[in-house]
Amino acid sequence: MNTDAVGKTYPATLYAVGREKIREYAHAVGETNPLHLDVEAARAAGYRDVVAPPMFAVVYSAPSVTPALFDPEVGINFAMMVHGGQEFVWGPLVVAGDEITTTVSVRSIEERAGNGFFVFESQSVNQDGETVCTGTWTNIVRGVS
Repeated sequence: MNTDAVGKTYPATLYAVGREKIREYAHAVGETNPLHLDVEAARAAGYRDVVAPPMFAVVYSAPSVTPALFDPEVGINFAMMVHGGQEFVWGPLVVAGDEITTTVSVRSIEERAGNGFFVFESQSVNQDGETVCTGTWTNIVRGVS
């Protein structure tokens, strides 16, 4: 565990949100709301294209977290890592055609009861500069001491 990595920010990633990706994701998670599947229904509701379900945030933001997880400076032991949790705060809805830029930083690295807690924060912004999602990603590494 290297607490010196706290505050480190990684290069942004860009994700172009596609209509078919939204539909595929909606089908995969059993989403039936026509706003996620039908362009005409989405447009009738005032959106320019199909709307991404909220947890689609993982699709456009998770690739940005990967460099932080594998950063030797952070020092995660993957053999002992478990998923600790995810939290998201959403802004404006994401729709097909959006371009989402996500930046990730190391929020905290702590030891508690012999376990390492590695917390990362992602900020996802659309092409208009609006924050569409802020994510908190917690990973726990067992037995760090």
